[in-house]
Amino acid sequence: MLVDTFGRTATDLRVSLTDRCNLRCAYCMPPEGLDWLPKPELLTDDEVVRLVRLGVAELGVTEVRYTGGEPLLRRGIAGIVQRTAELAPRPQVSLTTNGIGLDRLAAPLADAGLDRVNVSLDTLDRETFKRLAHRDRLDDVLKGLAAAVAAGLAPVKINAVLMRGINDHEAVPLLRFCLEHGYLLRFIEQMPLDAQHGWTRDNMITADEILALLGGEFELTPELPEERGSAPAESFLIDGGPAAVGVIGSVTRPFCGACDRVRLTADGQIRNCLFATEESNLRDALRAGASDDELADRWRKAVWAKRAGHGIDDPSFLQPARPMSAIGG
Repeated sequence: MLVDTFGRTATDLRVSLTDRCNLRCAYCMPPEGLDWLPKPELLTDDEVVRLVRLGVAELGVTEVRYTGGEPLLRRGIAGIVQRTAELAPRPQVSLTTNGIGLDRLAAPLADAGLDRVNVSLDTLDRETFKRLAHRDRLDDVLKGLAAAVAAGLAPVKINAVLMRGINDHEAVPLLRFCLEHGYLLRFIEQMPLDAQHGWTRDNMITADEILALLGGEFELTPELPEERGSAPAESFLIDGGPAAVGVIGSVTRPFCGACDRVRLTADGQIRNCLFATEESNLRDALRAGASDDELADRWRKAVWAKRAGHGIDDPSFLQPARPMSAIGG
């Protein structure tokens, strides 16, 4: 098992398939993009599946989520999903995407064994979308959402980040849109993971502010804490239920004490925390001929060293050198 010194067990593996993305969201990267990882540094499809199999078969991983960058840009993604779904014991297989390309890939991915999908959508306004993402692709995202539902990947989850003075007025419209279409909305506090290192706490819309915005239109009832488990989102029933909305207060309401996640980057580095400043290199060991036992030992040691929390509120906090697109959500 992947256990740390605080008794937490990592069972949720986030696997980045690429650092590339076809959007340029302001809270992630600059408009001109970033220097992408050279292809030889990326794990091959076979290497990804070998490490995922090791996590599932030997280390207690029960959920595998593929991320990026934008994972739909990975040419072999359907094959990777299929091989993951064929593992024993079978893990839950999910995907986090910006939705571009999902209109044509939702059905093949569902057929391959994908269980569910999370789609990032921060605005319903085309001009705001272009301002945030520096691309005019809102219609593509909406088509992708509809295709995910048609493919049976329900409930489709939507992740939204509110930014002060840009889209914070859309909290209620976003929730109404999701209620109308049967999507499950989760608001996420903006985190210090942008490549520009321009994040400031003052510009972040906090969980309390999000709840206040929604509370002006809806009656929100917190679900019981024991029902949350290790889930990052606090869930609130809307007007008595059964519909609900989630709020992930990563900064102001950290859930580090119950964290069950571990991350594998597109270039084969194990990160025991989204905000870790150290990584454990499995790629080079794998390519040098390391056995499964040797790789598993490296992986266990990496998780064992996990800190108690991300420390964003600590004066000594340092933002990770890698931005979100290079880590994988």
